[in-house]
Amino acid sequence: MIKYLGSKRLLVPVLGAMADAVGARAAVDLFSGTTRVAQEFKRRGIHTTASDRATYTGVLAGCYIANDARSTDRAELAGILADLQGTTPARGYVTATFCEQARYFQPKNGMRIDAIRQRIEEEYAGTDWYPILLTSLMEAADRVDSTTGIQMAYLKSWARRSGRDLELRMPELLDGPGAVVVGDVMDTVDTLPAADLYYVDPPYNQHRYYANYHVWETLVRWDEPEHYGVACKRVDVRNEETRSVFNSKRTMPAALADVLSRIRSEVVIVSYNDESWITAEAMEDSLREAGHEEVAVLGFDSKRYVGASIGIHSPTGQKVGRVSHLRNTELVFIAGPRERVEAARAAARGRTATDRDGQGRQDRHDRRECVRTV
Repeated sequence: MIKYLGSKRLLVPVLGAMADAVGARAAVDLFSGTTRVAQEFKRRGIHTTASDRATYTGVLAGCYIANDARSTDRAELAGILADLQGTTPARGYVTATFCEQARYFQPKNGMRIDAIRQRIEEEYAGTDWYPILLTSLMEAADRVDSTTGIQMAYLKSWARRSGRDLELRMPELLDGPGAVVVGDVMDTVDTLPAADLYYVDPPYNQHRYYANYHVWETLVRWDEPEHYGVACKRVDVRNEETRSVFNSKRTMPAALADVLSRIRSEVVIVSYNDESWITAEAMEDSLREAGHEEVAVLGFDSKRYVGASIGIHSPTGQKVGRVSHLRNTELVFIAGPRERVEAARAAARGRTATDRDGQGRQDRHDRRECVRTV
């Protein structure tokens, strides 16, 4: 799974246990991102719909959620991946933009990405293999990048992992059906299916995922956009239509309350943290106003994003300012009928975000200085 700001890796087992406790047979992951939570629901036999506005999320969800592994010929997929792995490297947009003008990947891997991505487009676009192969390439690129996990910046010196050769691997596909819906939640929420459970993980602040993960957006769209700045961000990052109402302190509270009121589900779980623009009291009020009988709030100690550990630096790499704190509290709101809320709360008892079982690489990234851009 790709590195991602706001990843719910440590909360995933808790959320899965809650889904089982409320008896969910169908669920919607409303701001799906990398689809990590949606995958957990599907892994537990729940029919899951993943929804997000990001194009790359649509690809990840096409691979992990909409695709049924039981209908996938793994031997054929292994052969396709081996064939693509042997593609002759060729310099293209990725190499020129993200290796030479910026330093996200070393050129040897940029040329592999360029050549493999072009073949996927020419030979597999429109087929069932397409999202699976793009996911494999995206995850391979993530394993050899030189960032701290967001693409607003890259490391001043190459990360050790960036020197490895790019390697395509077979994604860990999941059995069972699922669905994916790509679009702005303000437009799609009324078209999404009614479900036993909705999981809502909205943006917390002004940081925009479209800008934070512009490399993945470009890799998936394969549109060679004009770019700007040290980070070579897509020019459409500046366009108003790529902005979300959830990234504005002025518009976000009302937008979230509106979405919560339109969700068609008896049980809603919302995750947020104590650095957000909405207080816990306001979130509870919005859920009650949406018609839910009971609302419970759980708190989980959590490590802040890796940039907080690195510190604040100027574009020239000089350390400026001081990070105020390195931990925060992840809040989980459970809303619905009293007995289901209590069941979910009981399932979460004894499980906290401070448990480090299965801790992955995301908390152990390079702590070196970044070239930070705005």
